[in-house]
Amino acid sequence: MLRRLHPIQPEGFAFTPANLAWAEGQITKYPEGRQASAIIPLLFRAQEQEGWLSRPAIEHVADMLGMARIRALEVATFYFMFQLQPVGSVAHIQICGTTSCMICGAEELIAVCKEKISAQPHTVSADGKFSWEEVECLGSCTNAPMMQVGKDYYEDLTPEVLRNLIDRFAAGEAPLPGPQNGRYASEPKGGPTSLTDYVEGRNQYNGSVHLAVEIGDVLKRIDGTEVPLRTPWQRQPEVADVPHEQPRPGAGHPVDETGVTTQEAPVKPAADVNPGGAAPGGTAKAEPGQPVADTDKDDTTTQRGKGGE
Repeated sequence: MLRRLHPIQPEGFAFTPANLAWAEGQITKYPEGRQASAIIPLLFRAQEQEGWLSRPAIEHVADMLGMARIRALEVATFYFMFQLQPVGSVAHIQICGTTSCMICGAEELIAVCKEKISAQPHTVSADGKFSWEEVECLGSCTNAPMMQVGKDYYEDLTPEVLRNLIDRFAAGEAPLPGPQNGRYASEPKGGPTSLTDYVEGRNQYNGSVHLAVEIGDVLKRIDGTEVPLRTPWQRQPEVADVPHEQPRPGAGHPVDETGVTTQEAPVKPAADVNPGGAAPGGTAKAEPGQPVADTDKDDTTTQRGKGGE
């Protein structure tokens, strides 16, 4: 499908201060000269802030990363997760229309969107609050049919439930995401049949819903203040200031003409060292200027060999 930028564009774009700090933090993940690797997260944050991805936003991100603007445009027009046209001010509804959802009623959900939002996808409703589209599999097949709004999944939908959700969105509510039929997550409708030991003491909501409630970003345009900025990859390990002790000749053994001390005597490879002699990795001692004793002929080695047969 050919994707083009919308004919009507805003005059400019700028990240909010918190989003700018976040974007600059993301860039530091990558080595010097590789800043363009941050293109997708920065474009997506621009979309989360504005609702859609305008040409000024794409060019602004390209300039931040020091890359040709055409390269950023190539990325934005390639990936369907980027909305290249204005979306509803309250919610852009993405209905999964792939196999499991289609079998379970996705077409009826699409009919509701046409009825309550607009007859065509990617078209903003008359009141400017909503838009919709059909998308490919969102990976929530057990909870089909479902839709995505921003970061959140609304699962186990029926036409009546979807109508009610849209009405609540329009009234300024932020309905709880997740399964809409009483399920906790994706267990059987009658309740879990495995891992039942984990039911008692679990959180009130499943993991993704718990985060949505805790952060409070349902239906929200992201301005960067939702969670604290964390860039743990920028932390440098603390190195204790321990004075380094220089090697010294052994006591009572001055350096001779060979320059070898008792500490510096060569160690034979572990495979050649007699198991009954110096331990592998240890220091074979010798008098200064004398070679290390050859222990290969030690009778103990022969007896150990026989004992191992």
